[in-house]
Amino acid sequence: MKHLNKLFVAVLIMMGVSSQAQDSNNPWAIAFGVNAVDTRTSAGPEHVGWFQQHFSQPFDVKNNWNILPSVSYLSVSRYVGSGFSVGLQGSVNKIDKLVVFDPTAPGHDSRGMVVTNPGDLMYYGIDGKVRYSFKELIKSKVIDPSLHLGGGYTFLGDSSFGTVNAGAGLTFWFTENVGLELGTTYKKAFDSSDALQRSHFQHTAGIVFKFGGKDTDGDGIYDKEDACPEVAGLKQFNGCPDTDGDGIIDSEDACPEVAGIAALKGCPDADGDGITDAEDACPNVAGLASLKGCPDADKDGVADKDDKCPNVAGPKENAGCPWPDTDKDGVADKDDACPEVAGPASNKGCPEVTEEAMDALKSQARFIYFNSGKSTFKSADVPKRLDAMAALLKNYANSEFLIEGHTDSDGSDAFNQKLSEARAAAVRNALLDRGISSSKLKSVGYGESMPVATNKTAAGKALNRRTEVKLIK
Repeated sequence: MKHLNKLFVAVLIMMGVSSQAQDSNNPWAIAFGVNAVDTRTSAGPEHVGWFQQHFSQPFDVKNNWNILPSVSYLSVSRYVGSGFSVGLQGSVNKIDKLVVFDPTAPGHDSRGMVVTNPGDLMYYGIDGKVRYSFKELIKSKVIDPSLHLGGGYTFLGDSSFGTVNAGAGLTFWFTENVGLELGTTYKKAFDSSDALQRSHFQHTAGIVFKFGGKDTDGDGIYDKEDACPEVAGLKQFNGCPDTDGDGIIDSEDACPEVAGIAALKGCPDADGDGITDAEDACPNVAGLASLKGCPDADKDGVADKDDKCPNVAGPKENAGCPWPDTDKDGVADKDDACPEVAGPASNKGCPEVTEEAMDALKSQARFIYFNSGKSTFKSADVPKRLDAMAALLKNYANSEFLIEGHTDSDGSDAFNQKLSEARAAAVRNALLDRGISSSKLKSVGYGESMPVATNKTAAGKALNRRTEVKLIK
């Protein structure tokens, strides 16, 4: 008993250690230790009350308890669920303290009880029981109180008899699988004709081992509770691994080998722009999702790394730079039919043709003279007039003009028609040579059909031999 007290003290110390027995995971238990048989409980006169008869001296170890100083009991049990387990226990003892009621015997106590030594009286017991544990109910990891019911058969000397058993127990778990088991069982015998066939208490104290749990991956979490039973993992993730230690289990981690954040399914985001590094074209500089994580300082939709003008907004087609507008008319040179002369966008950047411009063109055209009967230029100042006309026409590159040729009445109508056409074409070609677009300049001849003066005088004929410029659009 002295050693049992020491063991109990050790248990109290160990109770500070976090431990837990998972019966559902470790369904088997084996226990062994010492047992004590108390025969005092069934001794006494019949007129004494049941409670006094059984509990008047429950802890009189010295006088009433029979203890065999060796391993004297062995039990095996199986957890069946919901806190219940079934088990079988075998025990052996030697009865050298048999308490009987004999008020006439020498040495009896005040109640008439006397302790006798029956000699070499061996005790053997085999008992089955159903046990209910309150550990899960009280949500304890260390203290495991229980109640049990069952029955058994006892061999006491030459006598043997059956009993109905009821009792209680208290187990202190040192670890998940090892604990100290304390128990007491009242064994009720019904045949009173034999003095040895008697009810009694049997107390036990021993070590209990739980086993049978399966942990395939060796991570300390049983397969039954392990969401990843074949891969070692962590308890907080029900046995599943978190390789990169970012708090996201590998099965839900899009980047299981690189620590990341939950918002990105476990993938890293070095610049904090909400785009994973693996999908971020600029992983070290915060940027926009529309540009694959790259910044756009001028907000023109072109990433700075691809923008030749990162601080000035411009179209992607021009590498992020604004299109040039030489004449500053708001129409980019690429769309401006007159890039060097300001004009409205409605006229493709070209100025509208004014009456003054048309008057200037007509004035220059009227002083272009031809050799008589020919389409060749006559006067030496004609090139200067053509240069002046070309300069004016270039300002209106988005407009179309018509060059008209006219003659006097000398010669046949057919000849004059061809001559007027040739002279108009000569002016047109001279202007084309000076850079005017052919699509913007047409020519036509009207012969002698549209005079502006009389053909009866030399002066009138001179006025009729002319070229005119008109605006088509």
